[in-house]
Amino acid sequence: MSLRVRPALGVALLLGSAMALSQCGGGGSPTSPAPVVTVDPNTPVTQPPVSSTPDPDPVVPTAPPVIPAPGTSSTSVNVLGDTGWCGSPALAPLARMFERFDGDILLAGDLAYPSGTMEEFRNCFEPSFGRFKSRMRASPGNHDYVASVSANSYFDYFGDRSGPNRLGYYSVKAAEWTVLMLNSNVPIGRNSAQYQFVRTTMQQTPTRCTMAVLHHPFDSSGINGPTPSLRDIWELIYNLGGDVVIAGHDHLYERHAPVNADQRRDDAKGVRQFTVGTGGAPLYNKVRQALNSEFFAANFGVLRLKLDPALYEWQFMDINGNVLDRGLNVCH
Repeated sequence: MSLRVRPALGVALLLGSAMALSQCGGGGSPTSPAPVVTVDPNTPVTQPPVSSTPDPDPVVPTAPPVIPAPGTSSTSVNVLGDTGWCGSPALAPLARMFERFDGDILLAGDLAYPSGTMEEFRNCFEPSFGRFKSRMRASPGNHDYVASVSANSYFDYFGDRSGPNRLGYYSVKAAEWTVLMLNSNVPIGRNSAQYQFVRTTMQQTPTRCTMAVLHHPFDSSGINGPTPSLRDIWELIYNLGGDVVIAGHDHLYERHAPVNADQRRDDAKGVRQFTVGTGGAPLYNKVRQALNSEFFAANFGVLRLKLDPALYEWQFMDINGNVLDRGLNVCH
């Protein structure tokens, strides 16, 4: 099911419910780019060892899902960021995954390395992923702004797939979900137009489930670490009942427990973050332990989310088709 643009203004216990449902940084300057690492295109695709063991059981929701009214729907989306690295051996297998998987593709920034020029979009992104552009919704990353302070090549390449008015933030509908595609490279703090846009969208067109996609992570176990300047927008999404935030920036996969804006775990109301900077740029190892990190893996791959009207399921799959992390949670 396609995402529809809106203007910029358990687990056995839960299985029956799931089947019934579906028959289913920041306000300042972005973090400086990491050094460019040369990747030999002739190198075979090999996956580093997973850095932590997957949870033995999926995450169990804290409350039973509410069965939606007849006629509601579900959809699947595929998420990754930090792709478009010329010569990366992960690009072809990732493209084959998109051929197999239905659903739209949500991009969490840094899509043409190292500088976001039009030549890099054409040479490093387009050959592998250009044929999927009609399924894409994009948020920009800091590398997309290197060649131009206005990210002109990014907006020219993606066109309406990057939202209206070349702002880099907008909202779409994915079945019963609101998806906020945000821009963490421009002002996003309490007094910004983007903050007001998020507040207005969530208040005036509320949905049971809400997800946001942006480039910089609120917290991370990778070399770029946390982005404190996202606290205001995290608090707003938390206060208005948001459920999931997707980020990239660190070249790794990480799942965090639901937290409030003070990074305190809150299973009842907290917002869960996934970092999915696994789209082909050289992978990062863990350099610190993020406070609420639940799972970490240094592997190329795609996060696939099944969005039902009252819950979401996730699977992170590496480029060899192995499911490294999976789970399910209800929306607030």
